Amino acid sequence: MSRKILYIFPHPDDESFGPAAAIHSQIEKGHEVYLLTLTKGDATQQRYKLGVSVAEMGEIRHREMLDVEKVLGLSGMKVLDFPDSGLKELDNRILEQVVRKHIEEIIPDIVVTYPVHGVSGFHDHLVTHAVVKRVYIELKDSGADFLKRLAFWTLPDSGKPTWISDDMPRLKMTEEALIDCIVLLQDDDILAMKNSLNCYVTYKETIERSGVIEKIGNKAYFEIFAEDFKPVLDDLTDFNQYNKGNSQ
Repeated sequence: MSRKILYIFPHPDDESFGPAAAIHSQIEKGHEVYLLTLTKGDATQQRYKLGVSVAEMGEIRHREMLDVEKVLGLSGMKVLDFPDSGLKELDNRILEQVVRKHIEEIIPDIVVTYPVHGVSGFHDHLVTHAVVKRVYIELKDSGADFLKRLAFWTLPDSGKPTWISDDMPRLKMTEEALIDCIVLLQDDDILAMKNSLNCYVTYKETIERSGVIEKIGNKAYFEIFAEDFKPVLDDLTDFNQYNKGNSQ
């Protein structure tokens, strides 16, 4: 059965640095996949290297995202213009209103965003998690039965230092027990991720330095809100397997 999946992230390239391979897999299986990005990512340090203004950087990144839309074959994409690196300064209700409106327009079965740790710990990621989760719960409470599942694209916790090490706190990813879905990625899925990353020409050095493709490997991991699957799902759109949580 074909499903509608809506990914919501704060920045351009979040989808490509994250679940792009899983998105390709979902589209190949016949699902409709949509993307909502809250900012144009125009505050990036790359603008200094390019010698462009914030507004010009935003337009450059938007054009790169239009290429990503084509490469991945998204069913639809919307890029908003909230302040990059400034979501924490906004009244969350403003973001919630916009996110709610978009969900009601798309009518997705599944909504996907960042987990509570945001994968990187960046505050824009954390705000987006909180906003999307609140909107999802409120919509469910108000009778939005079209919503079947809220998921968080994530990385498993390795126990090793991430961004901070030595005597400082380390960023903890998702514990194994909280992972509910592991999608095995095929070679063409990984190639689609590489191609989507290559659309971000202005981020080429950052992409190469990050080693993101190696970090993700051949598996995509998801937490699922209010559901607990053991054994884990191998398909985020599977609603038939028994779960120990509150089935949506």
